[in-house]
Amino acid sequence: MSPANGMSPATESASTIPAVRVLVIDDEPQIRKFIDISLRSQGYATLLAETGQQGLTLLASKGADIVILDLGLPDRDGREVLRELRQWSRVPVIVLTVRSGEEEKVALLDAGANDYVTKPFGIEELMARIRALLRSTRLDGDTSPVYDDGVLRIDLARREVHLNDQPVSLTRKEFSLLSLLVRQPGRLVTQPQLLREMWGPTHEEDAHYLRVLVGKLRQKLGDDASAPRYIVTEPGVGLRFLTREKSRA
Repeated sequence: MSPANGMSPATESASTIPAVRVLVIDDEPQIRKFIDISLRSQGYATLLAETGQQGLTLLASKGADIVILDLGLPDRDGREVLRELRQWSRVPVIVLTVRSGEEEKVALLDAGANDYVTKPFGIEELMARIRALLRSTRLDGDTSPVYDDGVLRIDLARREVHLNDQPVSLTRKEFSLLSLLVRQPGRLVTQPQLLREMWGPTHEEDAHYLRVLVGKLRQKLGDDASAPRYIVTEPGVGLRFLTREKSRA
């Protein structure tokens, strides 16, 4: 039997090609076992977690090509796990939910889920949805949860920031802002989008919130607004994170 938080081997049919890794986050042992056996019979490799934190830790340390996430977890709500995961990973996520209403489905997709399956579900339906997602996703291309240019190191999964090898203490809001920008390197992230994701849809006009937060974050990163190394402000539009080549000895 596979351990609750370990990795199950792929079947021999995938011996010449690295097996697709599926992370299953579900607190019900019977469902974990059922999905695990079904996946491995099709040549997938599985990572199994019974809590949200176990799942996030496994994803950060071992990686996965696709995640199956149950919403009813014992340590934290599945939506919270999804939101945290989306701060540093673009891995496809299929949510298992007992609610079939349109509002619930829209909310899950808006929160970052790629697809959903309503419980109780048939294994063939789940397998078909996995195959469909994998067809539309590059299996070799999830962005790294670590940014490191030799001066600034940001580990999104571990929520750690170092500047010149010294730890930088960021508040939750400061780290959330930094992660939003780092996940979209070089891309302009609009002010309304930042305000909406940081403070909610009722604060899209509260630009002063963002100005204050950016100022504090720049100060901690040693970034100069007049000659930015990392965070560039496009006046009246939004922010952009600049990436740099890692220094070579």
